Amino acid sequence: MNLFDMSLDKNPANYVSLSPLTFLKRAADVYPNKIACIHGEQKITWAETYLRCVKLASALASRGVKKGDTVSAMLPNIPAMFELHFAVPMLGAVLHSINTRLDVKSVAFQLDHAESKAVFIDAEFADVMATAVKEAEVSPLVIDVEDATFGSRQAIGEVEYEMLVAEGNETFQWSLPEDEWQSITLNYTSGTTGNPKGIVYHHRGAYLNALNNIVTWDMGNHPIYLWTLPMFHCNGWCFPWSLAASAGTNVCLRSVLPKTIFKLIKSEKIDHFCGAPTVLTMLINTPEKHQKGIEHEVKVMTAGAAPPAAVIQKMEEMSFSVTHVYGLTETYGPCTVCAWHDEWDELPSDEQAALRARQGVRSAMLEDLMVADPETLEPMPKDGVSMGEVFMRGNNVMKGYLKNPSASDEAFKGGWFHSGDLAVWHEDGYIDIKDRSKDIIISGGENISTLEVESVLYRHPAILEAAVVAKYDDVWGEKPCAFVTLKEGENVTEKEIISFCRKNLAHYKAPKYVVFGGLPKTSTGKIQKFTLRKQANEIKH
Repeated sequence: MNLFDMSLDKNPANYVSLSPLTFLKRAADVYPNKIACIHGEQKITWAETYLRCVKLASALASRGVKKGDTVSAMLPNIPAMFELHFAVPMLGAVLHSINTRLDVKSVAFQLDHAESKAVFIDAEFADVMATAVKEAEVSPLVIDVEDATFGSRQAIGEVEYEMLVAEGNETFQWSLPEDEWQSITLNYTSGTTGNPKGIVYHHRGAYLNALNNIVTWDMGNHPIYLWTLPMFHCNGWCFPWSLAASAGTNVCLRSVLPKTIFKLIKSEKIDHFCGAPTVLTMLINTPEKHQKGIEHEVKVMTAGAAPPAAVIQKMEEMSFSVTHVYGLTETYGPCTVCAWHDEWDELPSDEQAALRARQGVRSAMLEDLMVADPETLEPMPKDGVSMGEVFMRGNNVMKGYLKNPSASDEAFKGGWFHSGDLAVWHEDGYIDIKDRSKDIIISGGENISTLEVESVLYRHPAILEAAVVAKYDDVWGEKPCAFVTLKEGENVTEKEIISFCRKNLAHYKAPKYVVFGGLPKTSTGKIQKFTLRKQANEIKH
């Protein structure tokens, strides 16, 4: 034993488990009258939010929910969803947020796999949830959540949300976790190739990533945050807890409608919001009359799929300040950031946009990041050309996959988290995602980055959205197939688009097929490439 280990032990005065629950208590104590949530005409202070969470935790406990139980929620971005991020872990229970676009079969699977003890259901999703609960083997307590901005439907639960809150005791003695490794939330992957995997977060990771958001984005105190990002997605990238830590204001939003977003930015003085590149594309293409009138800085954080440089450039031209981040559900959402350097301010706007489109470097709370050979874990040279897999390690990496130790072991093999994303490493240490390993196109032995091709397509003046996937080919193995949505009133042919790409790419990288129409998306705005791959291989040429 050395000098500094003698009589210097942990005790309640000098060691407390890290948990985002402490953020809520502080916000209520220090800024009790600050507005925590705005939803339509409803405004709730931090003091009221804390009290409501305590009473909700009390009511759930009295109905049998205990430490280690799963509490599920099928809710949009409304105050109830925000409150559950605190009330559930106050019991030591685990919050399971369900993707609001899932079908009955998928929801029933998750309820059973998570062994849900209670489920909160918004009226908008009552039909799907009623059937899913009947088909599931578990029999959870069902709570209806009515929202004045949507309207009511026939109740399917045993109690309504506000009645449940009213049942609670405001003197309920909740406690922090004894161990910060204790599970706090459960999130499921999309399950595009089979049943989804349940990703488990712990209190320590939630605490650190919440602070990571504030540091990464320079949020400061009292940001006004618009919920354009679903709270069910990676727990809203941990921003419910970030907003408590910064005593900010949550401006709730049931549906991502561009006109509403611009209206709220102006009326509520929104200064921060997050979204996938598809959300940015929607905003860029909103009629100018709705865009006008913003007279303050608005910071935008984007991730989910690599945003084309052209999209970032247009957002910057609209005076939005864009921060590009990258991560996965397994990393609590964003864990890298395209950190900006002052000297880049002097570069032409197109070069700045290209720099912003990179996924960047590890954020403050991620311990390590590398691009390496997926088999040997040997780091790739930082030459901007050599492609390898992205690996991470740190406290904001998941605990593992629920009830799936083999998948957890595979994901953590070699002491690193294997992302499945392919990237190059630039000389300055910034990573640049080129594709998901499953999305890369191999044509005649040559690798084609779908993101590179998409970036060129987005530069075409007639194209609103674009996605590129592999189409099977008897000779070449695979060929690029482009799916595009045109801007309103535009008209362009397949031949013209292919010609445009051939002028801006090596010819073998240009799409050989172009399909026009809307693109299928997930609820978080990601384009569903697995659906497009299936469609591409059904095309007869």
